[in-house]
Amino acid sequence: MKKIKVLVVDDSLVFREILARGISSDPDIEVVGKASDPFDARDKLIELEPDVMTCDINMPKMDGIQFVKRLLPQYPIPVIMVSGMDDAVFDAMEAGAVEFVVKPDMNSPKGVQEFIYDLIEKIKIASKSKIFTEIGEKTLEVKDKGHIDKSKIIAIGASTGGTDAITKILNGLPPNMPGIVIVQHIPPGFSNMFAKRLNNQTHFEVKEGEDRDTVEPGKVIIAPGDKHMKIKNIGGKYKIEVYSGERVSGHCPSVDVLFNSVAKEVKSKAIGVILTGMGYDGAKGLLAMKRNGARTIGQDEKSSVVFGMPRVAQEVGAVQIQGSIDEIPKIIHSMSK
Repeated sequence: MKKIKVLVVDDSLVFREILARGISSDPDIEVVGKASDPFDARDKLIELEPDVMTCDINMPKMDGIQFVKRLLPQYPIPVIMVSGMDDAVFDAMEAGAVEFVVKPDMNSPKGVQEFIYDLIEKIKIASKSKIFTEIGEKTLEVKDKGHIDKSKIIAIGASTGGTDAITKILNGLPPNMPGIVIVQHIPPGFSNMFAKRLNNQTHFEVKEGEDRDTVEPGKVIIAPGDKHMKIKNIGGKYKIEVYSGERVSGHCPSVDVLFNSVAKEVKSKAIGVILTGMGYDGAKGLLAMKRNGARTIGQDEKSSVVFGMPRVAQEVGAVQIQGSIDEIPKIIHSMSK
């Protein structure tokens, strides 16, 4: 089996070496080069032709976001951003990076080891991902036409490439939509940053989910990055329940956990949407939603960064309509009437 060739870009010599040694421990990965800044990285990209690049956000001469913006139109390579707790990672995702990992506490051997495991997994996913270089493109907004059934619930699940996909979908929908609940596979802390970013960038009220939050029209609730999120019908109102638990379908939060609760509590009044991502999380839950009368949508292969979760959902018969990320807002709007 051919190894995944990786270029490591970081201005810290110590961290660069730790990262390179760590990911090289996996037999499927070969670190073919290390660079201290974007200019050094550019030359090594041309010389070494890596399959994946890891890139620090904060670097001298040029930050990682500007580097990605300039790089990808000329050299479309999967990029994984390495960052502290900084919402700049979402700018990097919009610029075309496929994933990000959070820098560990270097005084914690366990934290460093978990970081390496996470990075190895994301390198393998990134090596199979699709690169989009249409920087700054926005989905056309659906015009606010016709009656909307605000008693409905829209449930969305996503993983790799999902933050940008979710942003495009919300920007494509009118503000009078039914309540929206979302599971995005994302590290703890970043889910709240993502919610605040969407709250500022869209015309929806967006927040990270908390126990007993009410799902309401015009409101979007994002699952916390380290907790499962469910919907419960309490006294005729849909309430959020968040809780810690084991991974389900490989993840916490799990799309399946959310979708299964929507299938049980909302039934035919629900719309389920499965977006880009690796793995199978959400497929069984979306099928349960469909069997209980919900309408279901899957992102198509062409517009998915990773056509994993939508593909599995399609294969098990959970998807009624498949569409591109540009088409999905129109489909959701139509189903909401």
